[in-house]
Amino acid sequence: MSKPRKPKGRPISGWLILDKPVDFGSTEAVSKIKWLYKAQKAGHAGTLDPLASGMLPIALGDATKTVPYVMDGRKIYEFTVTWGEERSTDDLEGEVTHSSASRPDEQAIRDLLPKYTGVIEQIPPQFSAIKIAGERAYDLAREGETVEIPAREVEIHRLTLLSAEKDAAHFEVECGKGTYVRSLARDFGRDLGCYGHISGLRRTYVAPFGEEQMVPLARLVELETVEDQNERLAALDAFLIDTSEALSTLPHLAVNEDQARRIRSGNPIILRGRDAPLPAPEAYATVAGALIAIGAIEAGEFRPKRVFG
Repeated sequence: MSKPRKPKGRPISGWLILDKPVDFGSTEAVSKIKWLYKAQKAGHAGTLDPLASGMLPIALGDATKTVPYVMDGRKIYEFTVTWGEERSTDDLEGEVTHSSASRPDEQAIRDLLPKYTGVIEQIPPQFSAIKIAGERAYDLAREGETVEIPAREVEIHRLTLLSAEKDAAHFEVECGKGTYVRSLARDFGRDLGCYGHISGLRRTYVAPFGEEQMVPLARLVELETVEDQNERLAALDAFLIDTSEALSTLPHLAVNEDQARRIRSGNPIILRGRDAPLPAPEAYATVAGALIAIGAIEAGEFRPKRVFG
């Protein structure tokens, strides 16, 4: 009987909060980081278009198990809408589909913003990863098909006009999962009667990670010149954030070594006493500061659902 194949790469775990440059795809960025870190596994939380820059949280190793918790978090974008043209992709890459000589004044833009704040109905762009009858919308769009993409609810927590010029306006938006900023630009332009598209987009926040935690790709690439591999990897590892930080919005349970052994075996532990945590559908447990499991607190027990090395 053959032995199971040993995974290639280092069994490291943690989050790298990458400052992705323009003209660099999210999948390309993950591949580059995985190669730099010699990691066994890597994944990202929330795709950024190649024309967008900014925060791309990348999970390495066991941190990939926490990706859904970051995907669900709030996001903040700064973006620029250029007026006068609507484009097939709703950004600079696409062909012009509608144009107008009209331009909105600043007050008209400000008056429009309340309509796009709160829970709104939004139709994703034709060039998006939404699946239509099992096919990605962008694949159908590249083949020349115009598809009907149903509207869906998204939540806009905050929408601010930062500045306005004759041909463009600059905004900041704090939004929930699934929001397309390109759709906001398209719909702003239609409502203002002048058409519009995204000409600049930068993501500055993906909960729970902040802008100050971002690391420019160029800073990481510079370390390729370090000849000593151990020294190079140690320098790269210094940028990693502990896996448990992705779970900071969940209740936290600190356990002892005996309890940790039970949890690692997939068994529940009993929670007693006045300080016992309240029931919660999801919580995370640590031992000596190290993440060991995500689970539920119910019926006086912590019941592990996902165990970490």
